[in-house]
Amino acid sequence: MKTYLEPHDVELMEQSAKCLRDRLLVRLLFHLGCRISEVLALKVSDIDFDQKTIVILHLKTRFRFTCTKCKASLARRHQFCPECGEEVTETKQRLQEHRRIRVLPIDSCSLQLIEDYLHKALSTCSIDTRLFKLNRHRAWQIVRECAKRAGIPPLLNPETGKMRGVSPHRLRDAFSVHAMKIDDTGDALRLLQEHLGHASFNTTARYRKVAGEEHRKWYDNLWSK
Repeated sequence: MKTYLEPHDVELMEQSAKCLRDRLLVRLLFHLGCRISEVLALKVSDIDFDQKTIVILHLKTRFRFTCTKCKASLARRHQFCPECGEEVTETKQRLQEHRRIRVLPIDSCSLQLIEDYLHKALSTCSIDTRLFKLNRHRAWQIVRECAKRAGIPPLLNPETGKMRGVSPHRLRDAFSVHAMKIDDTGDALRLLQEHLGHASFNTTARYRKVAGEEHRKWYDNLWSK
């Protein structure tokens, strides 16, 4: 019973893709470790073939709540304003968009696949064209269909104990676990945090436990002497 995808599983998914576009989608989700929203937002102009890099724009939307009397920031759970002490009967909601840009390296094989894809779609592509003309729902369908044709069963969620289907985010998880299995040093963990675009170090660190099998090593060391 698997808890995460391995590189061989992703290779099978690529081979099961019905077209070059679907194969490229699966490959980039794994080889870049990006969120599905980030991959679908990619434009041709974001790809630097000379430097072998891809610019990722992460747009995150947050709602901020403020007290209508003193304008202090509030959490959803607040019943009284922490600044003026007034009972919170209504709040002012503000929508904030946080934009973060990161530049990711990409391997030569993936870059060649992008070139092949663009060559076939050259008549319909321009520098400002999105690489994938797909919506989020269809992208999810493609990933699940590839996994099904590749014979990959649902994955076990180690936190809930429930089974879950293969999804774009499982490919991001697979990248993270693969990176940790190759190098789980502190420096590598910080580079992975930067690559994934995690604001919190703790979010990245959870992959170390999965990849490094730390519990097993700790237990075995109890009896090694």
